[in-house]
Amino acid sequence: MPDEVEDEVAEAVEEEAEADPVEALEARVAELEKELQYSAAEMVNVRQRARRERSEGMRYGGMSMALRMLPLVDSLEKALESSNGDESDALREGVRLTLEGAKAALKAEGVTQIEVDSTFDPTNMEAIATVPAPEGCEPGSIIEVVEVGYMYHDRVLRAARVIVAEGE
Repeated sequence: MPDEVEDEVAEAVEEEAEADPVEALEARVAELEKELQYSAAEMVNVRQRARRERSEGMRYGGMSMALRMLPLVDSLEKALESSNGDESDALREGVRLTLEGAKAALKAEGVTQIEVDSTFDPTNMEAIATVPAPEGCEPGSIIEVVEVGYMYHDRVLRAARVIVAEGE
């Protein structure tokens, strides 16, 4: 009988030894499949991120050029505003046409002027000063636009610089 017990124990040990490698291999396969799924998902995310960045690069690539053009537009506007009747009408007309051409070129590239309503909007305006609200004027109302602001597609290229009526 002791031989039979020893044989049964030996068989059980052999079965257990055989089962352990199979279980270990199955666990390893499951682990590798999980890693493969994570890697595949990461590749999809990398492709989507690259596509999005490429699209944004194409859309906003000219932003720095547009920003460098704004002082030119400002100077032309000031030249038109400060010109008086003594100057040649032809010169004034030339400056006006140049300004219109510069604005049209900027607009074609996605640059638009920020429309300043009567109320201060901190998302696309910068309050450079506050003054007591004149009679009939609500606090937070725009008193004066010091510098025009511009958007580049849906991003603020340069915030409008304004003077705002302060509250009491």
